[in-house]
Amino acid sequence: MKTELDPVALGVFLFFLLLVTVLGFVAARWRRPATLAHLDEWGLGGRKFGTWITWFLVGGDFYTAYTVIAVPALVYAVGAYGFFALPYTIIVYPFVFAVMPRLWHLAKERGYVTAADVVHGQYGSRGLELAVAVTGVLATMPYIALQLVGMAASIRALGLRGELPLIAAFTILAVYTYSSGLRAPALIAFVKDVMIYIVVLAAIAIVPSKLGGYGAIFQAAEAAYQGKPGTGLLLAPGQYLPYATLALGSALAAFMYPHTLTGIFASSHGNTIRKNAILLPAYTLLLGLLALLGYMGRGAGLKLSSNNDVVPSLFKLLFPSWMSGFAFAAIAIGALVPAAVMSIGSANLFTRNFWKAYVKPDLTPAGEAQVAKLTSLVVKLGALLAVIFLPTRFALDLQLLGGLWILQTFPALVFGLYVDWFQAPSLLAGWAVGLFGGSALAWADGLKPVHAVHLGSMGFSMYVGLLALVVNILVAVGVNLALPARRRVPEARLSLSGATDR
Repeated sequence: MKTELDPVALGVFLFFLLLVTVLGFVAARWRRPATLAHLDEWGLGGRKFGTWITWFLVGGDFYTAYTVIAVPALVYAVGAYGFFALPYTIIVYPFVFAVMPRLWHLAKERGYVTAADVVHGQYGSRGLELAVAVTGVLATMPYIALQLVGMAASIRALGLRGELPLIAAFTILAVYTYSSGLRAPALIAFVKDVMIYIVVLAAIAIVPSKLGGYGAIFQAAEAAYQGKPGTGLLLAPGQYLPYATLALGSALAAFMYPHTLTGIFASSHGNTIRKNAILLPAYTLLLGLLALLGYMGRGAGLKLSSNNDVVPSLFKLLFPSWMSGFAFAAIAIGALVPAAVMSIGSANLFTRNFWKAYVKPDLTPAGEAQVAKLTSLVVKLGALLAVIFLPTRFALDLQLLGGLWILQTFPALVFGLYVDWFQAPSLLAGWAVGLFGGSALAWADGLKPVHAVHLGSMGFSMYVGLLALVVNILVAVGVNLALPARRRVPEARLSLSGATDR
């Protein structure tokens, strides 16, 4: 990749970065409430986002800058196996349609802001609440760091050196998030998503014409994968189960993260979420087109020191400077939106489920908002320091563990919406075994997402996060059977009668 400074590309990049910075501060006045000194307003936008705002917001924090960088990078590296992200984003939306309106109604009725709030309300257990809160924060931190990895790739492509540009961009992000809360990424998401669509549509229309068409691209990719185990244009039979379990496990984990749940809780109505479950698959089409850029990198004959450079390198090589600057700005803004929502989601968890629960139980709504604002700054600073001082590979490894960790909160958050059989000690035991056992397996495998299972003479491989979830559920069921029966009438069951009519 050419890395000399490109003044035209840099000028376009800075223009759009300045545009979203202005929007970030304007957002404080957008649909201005009586006060932002309330967690419902600062952290959830007043719970008033309609269908289109929610579509852009959830799409903006679910399909991140690292998605734009990582999916093509994985396809460039291994081929068809990198497309597991497509079925996972197809599987997830029926789940969202069925489960998330129910969860939203409970949160709206009881004033819950976080997943840990919901769990405490259902089971009355501070231990289980803390487990869900800590897991959410830990799983989100490397996710924020990886947004910086995506932004750093576009900054490098502009020819800028050093950490100062990255620090400046996230300082701006920190300030307008502190000022405007969730309204800032919600407003900026409009710009981000439109820019990403333009970039992807331009790429799939123009790049193939410059590389001899899709036939030539696929031939070049097939030649590049020839003789390399685990790569290819088609899945090998041994990859079927790992591919399927990666897709299923990722789908179940996707809306357990604090940032995606923040988008759900900020919606104005359960039907808003259902409509979005129908509309959001448009982003899956976008994701599939993005993945093809990995093959285009092979078609262009790119020789990269890092697979993460495939998309910036393609634009640097094949597009005029102004279009390259536009694409790099889209990637950078695509980092700002999810990073803001992730830091807000983590701050909400810390404020409600640690600070208020253990340190200052009499914290006022204004105090909650202030603690959350300060915490969001600390979270972003931690992610920035991780990217600057830790190798990128370490952030990637932590993200693999993050998906495994957040998946272990699934039983505690979802099961209580439908059944009142489970007790808090059993779910806490399942969480502990799933989280620590799954982490141990992943660590023993060199932090790879797939684990080989041997049952007698039979052997197979599957996503370690899903394997840990299965063990989590089995332990929870076993412990619950051993506990004395205790009738529980959870808030979820009481409040959700007739929820679909509201």
